[in-house]
Amino acid sequence: MSSMLKLLAIVALLSSLTYAESTSEKLEDFLTSEFEDNPRLKSVEVKVGDIVPLKDLKGWNAYVVNVQAVLNEKPKDTIHQKMIWFSDGKIITKELTNMINGQNLAELVKPDFKPSYYSKKNLIYGNANAKHKVAIFSDPLCPFCRGFVPGAIKDMKKDPKKFAIYYYHFPLPRLHPAAVVLVQAAAAAEHKGFKNVVLKMYNVKVNAKETNPKIILAAFNKAVGSNVSVADLKNPAVIKQVKFDAEVASNLMVGGTPTLYLDGKIDNTKKKYQKIK
Repeated sequence: MSSMLKLLAIVALLSSLTYAESTSEKLEDFLTSEFEDNPRLKSVEVKVGDIVPLKDLKGWNAYVVNVQAVLNEKPKDTIHQKMIWFSDGKIITKELTNMINGQNLAELVKPDFKPSYYSKKNLIYGNANAKHKVAIFSDPLCPFCRGFVPGAIKDMKKDPKKFAIYYYHFPLPRLHPAAVVLVQAAAAAEHKGFKNVVLKMYNVKVNAKETNPKIILAAFNKAVGSNVSVADLKNPAVIKQVKFDAEVASNLMVGGTPTLYLDGKIDNTKKKYQKIK
């Protein structure tokens, strides 16, 4: 490549970066204005992180947006969330799907599963040195999870040398408030030495909208055969584990349940493990 062509290429690259940064500011202002209209939010801060050009859509970029919001309720919890938006500088959209293969373009932007996320405390079955690592994010009261997760775990746990199964609690409090206490109880039960807690947790019979910890724990202990108390939920080790799972889910931008990763890559089909010989 001649010196002139190299110079033009650099100029073009710098121009595209400047354009993307300009669009980032527009996107931050736009989303801030939109979120501030929500009466449930006391304050909100929007910052664009990574910017990923879309190869198949000239002029379009994917923007990884970090949102920090304070609820206008008691307690005034702070919400931290990552989300992906697409824009060409004039139009903004949350979803872009390839009509040829049906792929959600957001999946091309989401980060891969980092080795540091494979915590020993999240390994529920299999050998850590197994050929394949599977990570499952799930809400024990999610109907889709109840129909998939127990069966998938039972299938994979048959071959501990093939699959290392890592489980991450990901309750959906708005849909299933009771799940918040359930995952805390599961972490507490494991900390106390009870076995097969995750699988047994899916047999808990409780109203997903229940908010009374004592009622939820009674149902949990009956299904798991444990003796977890309200005080056990406040154990620093339990709090640390639940927080770790939430942080991993946030870093990976997990948005729904069940979400499954196979060898560091998200598996939207949730069936690739079945094809491994």
